[in-house]
Amino acid sequence: MSQPERREFQAEVKQLLDLMVHSLYSDKDVFLRELVSNASDALDKLRFEQLTQSDLVSAGDLHIRLELDREARTLAIVDNGIGMTRDEVIKNIGTIAKSGTREFLSAAKAAGKSEIASLIGQFGVGFYSAFMVADKIVLVTRRAGTSVDQATRWESTGDGSYTIDDAEREHAGTTVTLHLKPEDAEHGMRDYTSDDVVGDIVRRYSDFVAYPIKLGDKTLNSMKAIWDRPKSEVTEDEYKEFYRHISHDWTDPLRTIPVRMEGTLEAYALLYVPAKAPFDLFSPEMKRGLQLYVKRVFVMDECKELMPPHLRFIKGVVDAHDLSLNVSREILQKDRQIQVIRKQLVKKVLATLEEMQRDRFEDYLGFWEQFGPVLKEGFVSYDAGDKDKLLDLVLASSTHDPAKLTTLDAYVGRMKEGQEAIYFLTGTSREAVMKSPLLEAFAAKGYEVLLFSDPIDELWLERAPRFKDKPLQSIGRGEVKLGSEDERKQAAAAIEEKQREYGDLLTCFRAYLQDEVKEVRLSTRLTSSPVCLVADEHDMTPRMQKLLEQMGQQPPKAKPVLELNPTHPLIPKLQAVYTESKADPRLESYAKLLLGQAHLAETGQLPDPDAFSKALGDVMLRAL
Repeated sequence: MSQPERREFQAEVKQLLDLMVHSLYSDKDVFLRELVSNASDALDKLRFEQLTQSDLVSAGDLHIRLELDREARTLAIVDNGIGMTRDEVIKNIGTIAKSGTREFLSAAKAAGKSEIASLIGQFGVGFYSAFMVADKIVLVTRRAGTSVDQATRWESTGDGSYTIDDAEREHAGTTVTLHLKPEDAEHGMRDYTSDDVVGDIVRRYSDFVAYPIKLGDKTLNSMKAIWDRPKSEVTEDEYKEFYRHISHDWTDPLRTIPVRMEGTLEAYALLYVPAKAPFDLFSPEMKRGLQLYVKRVFVMDECKELMPPHLRFIKGVVDAHDLSLNVSREILQKDRQIQVIRKQLVKKVLATLEEMQRDRFEDYLGFWEQFGPVLKEGFVSYDAGDKDKLLDLVLASSTHDPAKLTTLDAYVGRMKEGQEAIYFLTGTSREAVMKSPLLEAFAAKGYEVLLFSDPIDELWLERAPRFKDKPLQSIGRGEVKLGSEDERKQAAAAIEEKQREYGDLLTCFRAYLQDEVKEVRLSTRLTSSPVCLVADEHDMTPRMQKLLEQMGQQPPKAKPVLELNPTHPLIPKLQAVYTESKADPRLESYAKLLLGQAHLAETGQLPDPDAFSKALGDVMLRAL
């Protein structure tokens, strides 16, 4: 007989255990929800593997059994699911693996006592929540397809270490036995060896689990396929509880979307729009996709083919009655029925968001704050066929009312007579965009500008979308033509006159800055600032270049255009220096300072701080 092996938990798991062992959280009942959910997942995985591996058999009907011992003060959660190998036990319980332990700890520090229960499930650390109620946990598990003597026993008191040993188990599956702490009503520690207490928790949290949860001869849960029932027969609380079951998110969903498809194909779905973004929303490891059933038989936990990436935050289940049970990823990607179902689901989700935006704008503002950047990814997806509908859903800050977000439709309704484009400006942050000198001429003439600051905005706006036949035009690119035809002619004539006056000075500056800028010209978009940087009409913006470089691409290098304000009092003084001596060494320093000032106005950063500092020092030295 081998000796038990003692191992240390990973550092983050130790911190998590300490949090759970010394927990003062009031809602300790959630531990049973999490362990039952883990058991349900194990049953799902066995059923799925049985579809492709005929030699995998289960010990009777798939179920979860609860065993209570009042005298020994133990509670066991037993399943006959997929089970785990020794290596899987170490990976899934002893280390951080792919769980959100580190993120959970960070969120737990910021959260209040009442919010911890929601975090436990949301961050995938549910197993450890059992230490809120147990002094010791013993787990015995055997992987399906292995022999009786290939089971594994895991044991820990939550002290920062655990032991692992060989064991025997008659059938595949897992048994988690909790050695319970004393009952303590003051701190929310109920008697978890009581049939009534355990039954109440299961009915409250796990009624919709698809497998029977048995206590003695009694089945505690209803196992009703909630998505198959008419909306009129389901209460709001039942919808919320099912959401918690499938999402492990204890926050109520923002919207519940029942879907029934009948006709050429039969399918039912129950979708949810979450109220809060998950911590891993932008992680490649994010668990996304809808649960797929075929005639109430679980087939797949993450069916990514049912929802496009820009709607990956949508949670829910789909029951497709006409699909084969024996489906694979390859089949799903090509299956016509899946494509039809996906199209209907996307249509329903977008319609729900549109309705929310129209009728409950405050709710929609909350949604946009959490998921707006993800939704805009749809503009750059090759398979997004609903870009017009997505444009209807876009919100942006605006110079019309900086304190509020606006829709494109509202912007169009406020456009000046004769205005041909929807003007916008992008930047690194809303505050930076609001301070941009590029807005000056637009503000002076009363033109509204939309302000975008999410990284994804550079990508989708680069594709020059149109809304209601109006192009979205960047005010940081090309030359700006504002006002009526007469006003434009007058502005062009004034610039032409100034060009004759300052043309040689501009040529001088361009010579000094030829390695850094494409052109130095006079500006029609500035009213108070001396300089700004813009992209040439057909060039990529500097921020877009940087974004693509961060994505591992090598875009062609495009130099910006430096524009000088011909009405600023600095320009005539610079012209006077140039007129007095074309070789004045101060001119090079002034050129570099102007370029540095333009960079600071655009991004708040200097591409070459040393060169700017040297130029500034030279100017100061000559002035003293």
